[in-house]
Amino acid sequence: MLELFFWLNILIVAYTYLGYGLILLILNLLFFKKKQSTKTENPEVSILIAAYNEEDWIVEKINNTLSLDYPAELLKVIVITDGSTDGTFQKAKSCSVPAGISFEVYHQPERKGKLAAIERIMPLVKTPVTIFTDANTTLNLQAIRQLVCHYNNPKIGAVAGEKRVSSANKDEASSAGEGIYWKYESLLKRWDANLYSAVGAAGELFSIRTALYESIPADTLIEDFYLTMTVLRKGYRIAYAADAYASEGASASVGEELKRKIRIAAGGIQASWRLRDLLNPFRYGVFSWQFLSHKVLRWTLAPLALPIVFLLNLLLAFSMKPWYISLFILQILFYLLALLGWIFEKKQIKIKAFFIPYYFCVMNFSVFMGFARLLKNQQTVLWEKAERKRNQ
Repeated sequence: MLELFFWLNILIVAYTYLGYGLILLILNLLFFKKKQSTKTENPEVSILIAAYNEEDWIVEKINNTLSLDYPAELLKVIVITDGSTDGTFQKAKSCSVPAGISFEVYHQPERKGKLAAIERIMPLVKTPVTIFTDANTTLNLQAIRQLVCHYNNPKIGAVAGEKRVSSANKDEASSAGEGIYWKYESLLKRWDANLYSAVGAAGELFSIRTALYESIPADTLIEDFYLTMTVLRKGYRIAYAADAYASEGASASVGEELKRKIRIAAGGIQASWRLRDLLNPFRYGVFSWQFLSHKVLRWTLAPLALPIVFLLNLLLAFSMKPWYISLFILQILFYLLALLGWIFEKKQIKIKAFFIPYYFCVMNFSVFMGFARLLKNQQTVLWEKAERKRNQ
């Protein structure tokens, strides 16, 4: 029984982090053929930018948004600076706006969180498509066109853009780990969408059909993911636009990245429970498998399996069977590399090979921290911002 439980947990870890991606790759190679994009009419779009104390970024963000390649008369830009105590509101109001583009800035002194700010403004949005983007990101010039072209398919209810992590020095721990993670995550999203639907979207850049927007619980911790997943409940799919991307600087350090990861982990566990109906394959078909494999296992069983595998391997190594001894040695080496990554980050020694195991461990550790915060009711929607490097 001990050996069976050990191999079951090995299977959970291997499947969650590598196996699912491999299966998606094989399915895409066997069955997916790239479709030629078809021309579609440009719909009116509203771009919502929720900005809290972003005075260092907001002018750059607005200028980037106003310069996007899209007909001015079809573009409405809405900036929400609720709760900001710095110069975000004043700087946003002072921006020069090209002729033809509708531009509005909304502000109220009380800070209630990003979701509350969006909920306050969405009843005012009348365009058929709404695009959400973070204040500390820059979009590529064709981002809007690449997002809206997917709505030519009436079955598409939301479109996820791609997040790209940029940094001046890609050999630092935060940049190396976060950058590699998002490259792999972007591949999974693309393969997911090819198979049936992307599994949610990241807040850096995504869009929805405005008519499908619905209010979600006010205490939702990762509103971008939850909001796009409600589209699935209505019978629509989430497309993935790899050519519509938001560039964001890496976290200033792994410690800063940990802040963000803990919040996301807490929100992921919360969302997994609240969206558990999507795990019903009789109603949602293949998407239930995608949701379980891509998200739920990452936020639940896989991180829990890691310490179980280590402890069981330690016990089984005493059986003196060579495969158990070899596996235990490999585990020790992996965690030693992670420890060296932590030491090297502290000493500012830049060796990328050590930072990848370190980031993997931090990512999984954040799940335990996020779960603890949920249990203690310590994670609120007014989350602490992680310091990020300037986009390069």
